[in-house]
Amino acid sequence: MSMTPTETQIDTTDIRARVERFQTVQKALVTEVRKVIIGQEEVLEQVQIALFVGGHCLITGLPGTAKTLLVRTLADSLGLKFTRIQFTPDLMPSDITGTDIIEEEPGTGRRTWTFVPGPIFGNVVLADEINRTPPKTQSALLEAMQERTVTVRGNHHKLPSPFFVLATQNPIELEGTYPLPEAQLDRFLFNTVLDYLEVEEELKVINLTTTTASARAEAITTGPEMLSFQELVRMVPISDSIARYAVALVRASRQSDVSAPDFVKNYVNFGASVRGIQNLVLASKARALMKGRHHVTFEDVQKLYTPILRHRILLNFKAESERLTTDDILARLLAHVPVPKE
Repeated sequence: MSMTPTETQIDTTDIRARVERFQTVQKALVTEVRKVIIGQEEVLEQVQIALFVGGHCLITGLPGTAKTLLVRTLADSLGLKFTRIQFTPDLMPSDITGTDIIEEEPGTGRRTWTFVPGPIFGNVVLADEINRTPPKTQSALLEAMQERTVTVRGNHHKLPSPFFVLATQNPIELEGTYPLPEAQLDRFLFNTVLDYLEVEEELKVINLTTTTASARAEAITTGPEMLSFQELVRMVPISDSIARYAVALVRASRQSDVSAPDFVKNYVNFGASVRGIQNLVLASKARALMKGRHHVTFEDVQKLYTPILRHRILLNFKAESERLTTDDILARLLAHVPVPKE
């Protein structure tokens, strides 16, 4: 059925209004977060992109780099329910998902099973120090991330929507940790790295946190509106040449691919899967909208390539012996794969 010109005009007007609202909310979100969080421009951009595409984010950072504060502040700004799970070696899957308990009805004395939801039933879930708990418990969280449901005693319980997991891990504590398997890491959109702040930024942190002043972010959007933004992001067009560039960048990371350069064949065991390409394109669309554009550029793809792929590539022993990191290989791949001429 073909649309009349009037229907097309209404549709275009509606999209334009949604794009303007998206950009207003995104700017307000940064303003609110900046009341509490100093610096970390790239980290904030990446976590926002994860929220706008409905993805999950793994945040790797040293202790005291405000990982938890960043996530809580974002939840406050979005007006969403925030829950926090502190992962420990003795944490059980039911401590995350919730459990069924037997309750006795007053008067009749009849006993029934009642489901008591666990902390996974939030909109923004902070999984703190995810690598400190055994694989069985990690998998309970990762099933929820993938399926958006939890299973208790064979019953499926749907998680609230929108649903984001922002997991943190500490890179320096290796004793008593359980590194996430590559297949599970692949479920995170980003592996975002928080580094130390610059001198001037640390001075601002001191002024903000060692006085009587207290700042708190105000809610500037809602859950249903965030879902509408996720739909809007998927409507952003991407040209064939940019899509092919994203595919070429990811395929070149696989040592078995004909396009892989020699340094990938020498140092990489496994490259990124097709999910890496999907996430790269989707995140680039969100970044384009955040930058006030209605189309994806090569720069969007290049900027997001490393944080999206750094946890999807497995280096071999030779790379480790030469002290090469995944970021080193990805930087060389960006330089190696030519940008197509428009």
